[in-house]
Amino acid sequence: MTPSAGVPAKQSVYSAKDWAGDVEPPGIFPYRRGIYSGMYTDRLWTMRQYAGFGTAEETNHRFRALLAAGQTGLSTAFDLPTQMGYDSDHPMAAGEVGRVGVAIDTVDDLADLFQAIPLDQVSTSMTINATASMLLAMYIVVAEEQGVSRTSLRGTIQNDILKEYVARGTYIFPPEPSLRLIVDIFRFVASEGLKVNPISISGYHMREAGATAIEEVGFTLANACEYVKRAIDAGLAIDQFAPKLSFFFASHNDLFEEAAKFRAARRLWATVARDRFGASDAACRLRFHTQTGGVTLQAHQPLNNVVRVTVQALAAVMGGTQSLHTNGYDEALSLPSEGAATLALRTQQVLAYESGVTEPVDPLAGSYYVESLTDQIEREALSLIKTIDGLGGAASAIERGYFQDAIGKSAYLAQQAFEKGHTSVIGVNRFVDSASTPPSHTAFPAFEALAGRQRERLAKTRASRDTEAVRNALDGIRVAAQTEGVLMEPIVSAVRARASIGEMSDVLRGVWGVFRPSF
Repeated sequence: MTPSAGVPAKQSVYSAKDWAGDVEPPGIFPYRRGIYSGMYTDRLWTMRQYAGFGTAEETNHRFRALLAAGQTGLSTAFDLPTQMGYDSDHPMAAGEVGRVGVAIDTVDDLADLFQAIPLDQVSTSMTINATASMLLAMYIVVAEEQGVSRTSLRGTIQNDILKEYVARGTYIFPPEPSLRLIVDIFRFVASEGLKVNPISISGYHMREAGATAIEEVGFTLANACEYVKRAIDAGLAIDQFAPKLSFFFASHNDLFEEAAKFRAARRLWATVARDRFGASDAACRLRFHTQTGGVTLQAHQPLNNVVRVTVQALAAVMGGTQSLHTNGYDEALSLPSEGAATLALRTQQVLAYESGVTEPVDPLAGSYYVESLTDQIEREALSLIKTIDGLGGAASAIERGYFQDAIGKSAYLAQQAFEKGHTSVIGVNRFVDSASTPPSHTAFPAFEALAGRQRERLAKTRASRDTEAVRNALDGIRVAAQTEGVLMEPIVSAVRARASIGEMSDVLRGVWGVFRPSF
């Protein structure tokens, strides 16, 4: 970091050159102390804010405000119909259009989402799973129509369907065809030379559902093993796709446990990727995004959430995250206000530019407590992975309900600890201020009017497109799904023809069916 004028530069305690002679410096396998030798002394983490609501135009306004405030990456939330493969005019979409994220029906919506945002100058993360292939295709087509080559695009699609079956629920198709589609995305990204990460293997949502820190690591890496195995079985070489695997973890309130968790996950994944799959060192790096804990936010005394988010962000930075989202303090009440989102971004900026935490590499290295906790988390997470191996791997364990049962038990024990007062939540079960109660109501957008405008946009696109071209493109997806052909190329063609997410999803539903959980 460049010192201010007149201020002498500090000696970085653990800079890259200081690690000479250490048996395990950062940037060297197994990466416990960081995946790059200089870490934040060379480059800060990407600062993101998760944003998306209403229509594409409204979300574009928030995106541009955040970029103007200094955000360095976009992170997109989609509404439930988009995530579940329904168009905004489908009966199943009634009451949900634009409510928990932005409504995207066709590539024209995504073009409006990124209006006046050059896609070769931003990194975009998209929280999308069952329909991730379609959103990636849309992103590519929007870039083409902006005059940006697909190889210039940077970002991540979540695309982690296994954790959807466990904890989040926005799945469409059964596991086997879903995994086939994910592997095809791996192939497409590698063959096209895209800089986009084709998956973000997510522990975050399992942690939000009640998993412990150890379960978050073990279950996430078990899922990663399943994806890698499926890709190798499909003929992909490990080093062809593994360097682009990314991960997504939560950061909760226990500062040292969270920092140790990230260090343990890095070392454990490096060891598993090399010993189990023969990955090169570069393919063993666990690159991860962190989001502060949504379930830790409280509606009572909501300004306390500013402190919680700061502690959680600090843990992520001291643990070596590559990307960070900080929650708005008012998210327990509603979608984050623009002011709360800006303050959350400023929290990251204060850590980055004022706190000094970026000057040492792995500042907790050598602490007996942190190192022993790192070892414990790694050891117990590996035990979980071995248990899952014994059940036939992650997909089989999910079908048996193993993940779900374990998370349910952990959530129950955590709730008991809270109700008995063993776990303190300031403002809720300790230091309660009766004068500080949550608002009786929160202002929301006029969702019905918003949904009406979105349906009108969709009708306009359908009226102006080439109907025969859409029909032919959808037939291409159908044939590929039926014949085990490649999937991404026909999906890109359908998107370019202005096929909608609902139409493409319906084609795949017709071939693959839908998933009905039996556990």
